[in-house]
Amino acid sequence: MSTPAREHVPSRPTWRCRACGIAWPCSPAKLRLLAEYRGNVPGLMIYLVTLREEAIEQLAVERSAKRRTCRGSTFPHIHRPR
Repeated sequence: MSTPAREHVPSRPTWRCRACGIAWPCSPAKLRLLAEYRGNVPGLMIYLVTLREEAIEQLAVERSAKRRTCRGSTFPHIHRPR
């Protein structure tokens, strides 16, 4: 019995591909989206913009949480004399 192929879809909140682990949309996801929305470029653009807005929100929250837990890992701000 073979294992089912994993779909190349985003894993939230990291927005990495569930199948191959690279930043989504990976190449297979792009090809699938182009085939799925063939002849419907406005529909594809609306879908991608909607996902982009969702990703921006989720990645901002994730980065903010990482900053709070990684104290001391950022460089201090250096003031230059004028």
